[in-house]
Amino acid sequence: MDKEPITLNGLNKLKEELVFLKEKKRPEIVAAIAEARSHGDLKENAEYHAAKEEQSHNEGRIAEINDIIARANVIDVTKLNNEGKVIFGSTVYLEDLDTGEKINYKIVGRDEADLKQKLIFFQSPIGKGLIGKNKSDLVEINTPSGVKNFEIKDVKYI
Repeated sequence: MDKEPITLNGLNKLKEELVFLKEKKRPEIVAAIAEARSHGDLKENAEYHAAKEEQSHNEGRIAEINDIIARANVIDVTKLNNEGKVIFGSTVYLEDLDTGEKINYKIVGRDEADLKQKLIFFQSPIGKGLIGKNKSDLVEINTPSGVKNFEIKDVKYI
């Protein structure tokens, strides 16, 4: 059972999702199953089968979240001394040397990763390319869309 690094924020979001799935979603599904069951013949009852399938997905996600929480290794970077090094949980401010575009990413665990939110998985090509580097370093990263060249402008532990 490998420990899975996660930020404090990521852990809190998982716990909120777990409460929602158990206390709100689960009773709704149970009610939907009871309602569908009251309509008689279950063999041809699409609502019943849909509700049972939703129940299966919901219970699967609950088990998955429980597993993640059990294996969570919470890393709170706000408690660490910032030496300007890119580590798990740090926020990295970059300049794309090819386009001049300024971007920033927070390096997070698998379940928190969301590119739209600028949260990148530490095992992704960009995550791997940045971890261990320092403020002012020039970094060349092979991504699925080609080689990217960045300068690390700043590293914050927020």
